[in-house]
Amino acid sequence: MFETIKRGITKVKEDIQTIYDNDPAARNLAEVILCYPGLHAIIAYRLAHRLYKWHLKLIARMISYLTRIITGIEIHPAARIGRRFFIDHGEGVVIGETTIIGDDVLVYQQVTLGGTGKDHGKRHPTIGNHVILGAGAKVLGDIIIADYVRIGAGSVVISDVPSHSTVVGVPGRVVQRATVDEDGNLMHNKIPDPVKAELDSLRKEIDKLRQ
Repeated sequence: MFETIKRGITKVKEDIQTIYDNDPAARNLAEVILCYPGLHAIIAYRLAHRLYKWHLKLIARMISYLTRIITGIEIHPAARIGRRFFIDHGEGVVIGETTIIGDDVLVYQQVTLGGTGKDHGKRHPTIGNHVILGAGAKVLGDIIIADYVRIGAGSVVISDVPSHSTVVGVPGRVVQRATVDEDGNLMHNKIPDPVKAELDSLRKEIDKLRQ
């Protein structure tokens, strides 16, 4: 019991440090503890997840439900989430039952890690380590998002993504051009538009044919 409590406290400390590392608006400890719904949601999830593993599933789901009401973040207690997971802003985030998330993952508001239907078994995505999910991104189905992937805001991803990739668009497409800064942070304002690039290429071909 004491070891479990000790591990829990260590994870909370890591979560707080992760907020400082990822959010320049975090000014002091009191502000982080009182005003960050992502922190509240992940702490409540860890409690609910533990109860779920102990087969106290109704109580776990009740904790998840109350957390959604308070924070606007819905995490199913059966989901598996790694260490140093940070939900920035958080409103509208949904994480499904069979989702697996690795370590050092950053999620912005309105992200959905969901299923595509009424299938049983593994029906939600697996997210690797050091992944960034931009605001409004939807990752759907039993797919694998490998390590160091950046998913742009508003993208809809329905197929596997290889490591060290940046994905944008609806449906999500892997783009080759680097869109991260020197620290590896996703530069949302500089993400390329593959559809626009294709249209520009077609316009050039049409201009050549006209000439």
